[in-house]
Amino acid sequence: MIFDIITIFPQIFDSYFNESILSRAQKKNLIKINIHNLRDYTLDKHKKVDDKPYGGGQGMILQVEPFYRALANIKMQKSKIKMTNQNAKLTAKTKTIMLTPTGKTLDQKMAMKLSKLDNIILLCGRYEGFDARIDKFVDEKISIGNYVLSGGELPAMVLVEAVSRIIPGVLGHSHSAEDDTFSVDKDYVEYPQFTRPEKFQIPNPKQITNSKKQKTKTLSVPKVLLSGDHKKIEEWKKKHIKRKTN
Repeated sequence: MIFDIITIFPQIFDSYFNESILSRAQKKNLIKINIHNLRDYTLDKHKKVDDKPYGGGQGMILQVEPFYRALANIKMQKSKIKMTNQNAKLTAKTKTIMLTPTGKTLDQKMAMKLSKLDNIILLCGRYEGFDARIDKFVDEKISIGNYVLSGGELPAMVLVEAVSRIIPGVLGHSHSAEDDTFSVDKDYVEYPQFTRPEKFQIPNPKQITNSKKQKTKTLSVPKVLLSGDHKKIEEWKKKHIKRKTN
């Protein structure tokens, strides 16, 4: 899977993509992440990518021309690779996605669908948004929630991770993603899980809670999980599956 991200703040991605799961996935060549600076596709000496909106209004709008040049360049490079690589797919499954509050909300079902692609190109917005003519060059619009952020960089990180962890090998174990929250159905949010110690003794419950009714001094792991009876454990897990509440 290749991710191409177009942004005016390329360094924002450095830390996140170079740590943990995504870093290992890149080293194992399971995914490749290319960051493209939108300002590299401008023609003026000031590297300007935005301008005032026609008809008036607040803020600045990202211009259509730099995005068009960036997309044309990315797709041209892909074509050259296909022509020089005999094993490359002639019709690689590529999708160009605009990250915008007006798009469809990203969910696990959508992430699974996107994981079947070969290449995802992400357009990160800034300021007051995109020139509407950029819509002509995208396949889909995606949002990560009904709230406003300063740009599309955080949504891009969210989408890349959500999709990458579904790709075989990225999580290490072939079944690691199968029981993830929302992987079974849209309301599934997993069962409670526990690890050592078996019993956690709270030194002073009143230090970290405002509840005057807090009398519990020991928090214990449910006995059934320690029983070794796999049938009963599975029954307990199914019984205690949490469901999403709105």
